[in-house]
Amino acid sequence: MTKLGLIAGGGGLPLALADHCRQTGRPYFVIRLRGFADESMAAHPGDMAGIAEIGRIVKLARGAGCEALCFAGLVRRPDFSALKPDLRGLAWMPGAVMAARRGDEALLRFLMGEFEKEGFAIEGAHEVMGDLALPAGPLGRLAPQDDHSVDVARAIEVARAIGALDIGQAAVVCDGLVLAVEAQEGTDALLRRVSELPPELRGAPGRRKGVLAKVAKPIQEERVDLPTIGLATIEGADRAGLAGVVGIAGKTLVVERAAVAAAADAAGLFVAGVTDLRAQA
Repeated sequence: MTKLGLIAGGGGLPLALADHCRQTGRPYFVIRLRGFADESMAAHPGDMAGIAEIGRIVKLARGAGCEALCFAGLVRRPDFSALKPDLRGLAWMPGAVMAARRGDEALLRFLMGEFEKEGFAIEGAHEVMGDLALPAGPLGRLAPQDDHSVDVARAIEVARAIGALDIGQAAVVCDGLVLAVEAQEGTDALLRRVSELPPELRGAPGRRKGVLAKVAKPIQEERVDLPTIGLATIEGADRAGLAGVVGIAGKTLVVERAAVAAAADAAGLFVAGVTDLRAQA
C-alpha cells in the first residue's frame, strides 16, 4: 500500500481523509498548509509548510516516504506578490503566475503537473476514500419532487455555464430565477447572500423552495477541487430557506455523509445526486 502525502488546506475534508487513512491502516503523512489547515490536523503525523514553500513540501513528502499526494481542503488564491517562496517555489513561480492568469483550473493543472514531474502520483480525495462520492438518488429520507425539477435543471445548467468560464461551481435557483452564483467567495458566502435576499424571492423554513446545485467545472481537474457538500452547506441552505441541494452523482464529494443526511432530514430539505440535467434523484 503506497504511503500518501496529504496536502491539507482548510475545512473538514482533509480531516476526514486523514481519519480514514488512520482507520484503514494506510500509511500517510500530513503536510499542513500554513494559514489554511485547521488546527485539528496537528493530531495526525505530519508537519507544516507555506503555500509557496514547494521545496519544503517536496522534501517533507519524500522524507516521509510518500509515493502519492492528495490535495484536499480550501485554499484561497494567494496574492503572489506577498508570497515568500523557497528556492523551488521561486523556480515554479513564473509558470504558476502565467497559469493563474488563465484561471484557477489552469493553475491547478500546472501545479499537479509539476508535482508529477517530481515523481509523485496524484490521487483525488474520492480515490483515497471511495465513499466520499455522492451517490445517485436522495442521501436522506427526502427526495426532490416534480415541482423541484425546473429549479434543479436550471441550477445545474447555470453552475455548468459559470464553470465553463472558470468562475465557480455552484448556483442557486428559485422558481426558475437565478438568485446567486458562486465565484471566489465560496459556497458558504453564496448561501449567506441568498439568506439576505428579500423573503419574497426565496424560501423560508416552513415554505421551502429553491435549489443549490454544486457541479464540477467542464474543465475540472477531477483529482483536486471537486465540489463538496458538508454540514456547513446544509446549515447555509437551511438558513436560506432552500428546498434542497443537488450535485452530480460520482463527481461531487460529501464530507461526513451520515451527519449531512441527518442534518438535511432535521431541516426538512433534500440532498440528492443526479445523473443528468433531467434526473431528479
